[in-house]
Amino acid sequence: MNGQDVLQMMGRAGRPQFDDQGKAVILVHDLKKDFYKKFLYEPFPVESSLLEVLSDHMNAEISAGTISSKQDAMDYITWTYFFRRLIMNPSYYNLDDINHDTMNKYLSNLVEKSLADLEYSYCISVGEDNRSLQSLDLGRIASYYYLKHQTMKMFKSQMKADCCVEDLLSVLTDAAEYADLPVRHNEDQLNSDLAKHLPVEVNPHSFDSAHTKAHLLLQAHFCRAALPCPDYATDTKSVLDQAIRICQAMLDVAANNGWLATALNIINLIQMVIQGRWVHDSSLLTLPNIEQQHLYLFRKWNVGRRKSSPKSYKGPIECLPELIAACEWREDIFHSIVADELQAAQISQAWNFLSNLPIIEVNLLIKGWWENAPNGENEKALPNVGTGIRDEKNWTQVHADQEYVLQINLRRISLVRSKGKYDSKAITPRFPKAKDEGWFVILGEVDKKELMALKRVGYIRNHSIISLAFYTPETTGRYIYTLYLMNDSYLGMDQQYDFYLDVIPASIVAQTNTEVSDAMNDLTVA
Repeated sequence: MNGQDVLQMMGRAGRPQFDDQGKAVILVHDLKKDFYKKFLYEPFPVESSLLEVLSDHMNAEISAGTISSKQDAMDYITWTYFFRRLIMNPSYYNLDDINHDTMNKYLSNLVEKSLADLEYSYCISVGEDNRSLQSLDLGRIASYYYLKHQTMKMFKSQMKADCCVEDLLSVLTDAAEYADLPVRHNEDQLNSDLAKHLPVEVNPHSFDSAHTKAHLLLQAHFCRAALPCPDYATDTKSVLDQAIRICQAMLDVAANNGWLATALNIINLIQMVIQGRWVHDSSLLTLPNIEQQHLYLFRKWNVGRRKSSPKSYKGPIECLPELIAACEWREDIFHSIVADELQAAQISQAWNFLSNLPIIEVNLLIKGWWENAPNGENEKALPNVGTGIRDEKNWTQVHADQEYVLQINLRRISLVRSKGKYDSKAITPRFPKAKDEGWFVILGEVDKKELMALKRVGYIRNHSIISLAFYTPETTGRYIYTLYLMNDSYLGMDQQYDFYLDVIPASIVAQTNTEVSDAMNDLTVA
């Protein structure tokens, strides 16, 4: 019997809540008496596990600037617990002896291998002198989101400019962070059976893979499908716990590459993870207790009703914003829509979700310098127009090759307080953790499929002002930019606005004024 079994049995001595002590009697041969005394009364040495994740630790320190050369990496290792245990117990780490030359060679090989792994994963670059180290974008992203360097290498190889949601789901579940998801005995057969009921096909020869299981669990989460056993519910929670930070890292990769379509689809994937629905499902299905068979209630609304007021929504209802407009923030109207199918308690749950949804009013300004502007004005209001409305009066003149700032004024209309305080928590009945509501603001040019700017915005309590800086094209002509305001927690609540720029020849005066203004702002900050 090994020592761990002995400790396990001793831990059972005494009854919790009844006894304040426990007794354990160990009967052994006299030859083993000293061994058990030493095992029970002396601390058991704890060895280091740093070698298994040394590359990721190196990446974090290089990103932080703590390590900037190979010599720094060697010095860093000598300050770790691993180094102390290496000296005390070298055989555990496959080291024959601890003389200076052997130790130096051993540590040098560790550093070289770790740095080679990071370089191969596009996380760092080694200088021409073969000594200096520099962190790359993927390395900084991995460090910020605590991701493994193998995941970043996979992002580099699999993410493209036009990934759809299904492609991104595969990228998400191929992350190295899911390699340790347990696939228990006979679960390959359970995975095979589960896959038959899910819409996206997976490799039929990989049902014993942790990555395939993660893929299937996320699909089941989006479909709200029944799971084959309770262990799968626990595993789903584990998958969801890591999904958001991996998706956020994917979004940063897409933004760094200027991939508009991929970035938008990643945000849709985040919304899907939080609400447990496919993006192509009706957003009405995110309401608690509303299922596919209930959608007819919304489609038939207002049919045969008496004439409503001119300002009220006429129906039918196909999405959450239309439902909000139809209800006019009145619970009795919502009750009349769903009363035929739902009980009072279910209606109350659904209304609580609906009444807390964020309705944001958007106003846009463009700030900068214009040559011969009347009264020296440095900002212009942009008309709030939806996509596809190209009226001549909607075009705003800007100078070519010049920096402007898009100011986005956001005002929350649906403000709900909880116990006298603002409740920043999103309602996420299908997500295992509490989550603060947030927003993504994206500026893109659809014609070129280019993402120009991205900013994360926290919970909007009442009013918020967001600024996005961008440069106008060098070539004159007419350009259409699109602003996307996308929620990070709810499906169906996103907004987008086109604004039309008539780019006129560059102005030296305007550029000079912009540079002077920036310099003055820097002095003020300093």
